[in-house]
Amino acid sequence: MRLTCLFLLLVFSFTVNAQTHPPYWDDVQAIRRYDKIYAPPASPILFTGSSSIRLWNNLAEQFRGYTVLNRGIGGAVIADIDRYVEELILPYKPKQVVLYIGENDIISAPNGDSVFTAFRKLFLHIRSVLPELPLAYISIKPSPSREQFLPIAIRANELIKAFLSEQPSTGFIDIYPLMLDKQGQFRRELFRQDMLHMLPEGYTIWYKRVKPFLVKY
Repeated sequence: MRLTCLFLLLVFSFTVNAQTHPPYWDDVQAIRRYDKIYAPPASPILFTGSSSIRLWNNLAEQFRGYTVLNRGIGGAVIADIDRYVEELILPYKPKQVVLYIGENDIISAPNGDSVFTAFRKLFLHIRSVLPELPLAYISIKPSPSREQFLPIAIRANELIKAFLSEQPSTGFIDIYPLMLDKQGQFRRELFRQDMLHMLPEGYTIWYKRVKPFLVKY
């Protein structure tokens, strides 16, 4: 019921989006309205980022025993999450943040370095307002529909991994190789028909890889 309510609010916000507002402003306002209807849990592990987070519909069920909260925004790029740190992250006083963001960036980015630069800006923004916050980043996944952009994704993943290895209280969750077969080919059975968004089997892989990185309650 709660997920349905949030979905309807997001759909409504999309249909009335005002051109004078920055991207996803109405989505963020829909989330704020939802929070007034259903109070979010205290000190959750906050999952945020783009549609691969937003569509993780059984997040709370899979991570039973953890207090998790899904605040993904479909279509978002890194700069969008950066723009709304104070709205999407700060109000929840999270115990940890898990990010999946950057896959939409690779479509227009000239190279992986520019994706990393945007990520680094987002990371430093989060740490500037929540300096002790543990943060885990899920690597950009190998989506069959974006095969031509994968060199950019691979480079971005490499740079983000190296950067986070030097930062305290961080984790790089590498799901990229798990979504390929032994020959390094796409596991298309993990994806919906659009070959971008995942089926439950894909999320099962993510769940198993993400869980060891979550902070203990």
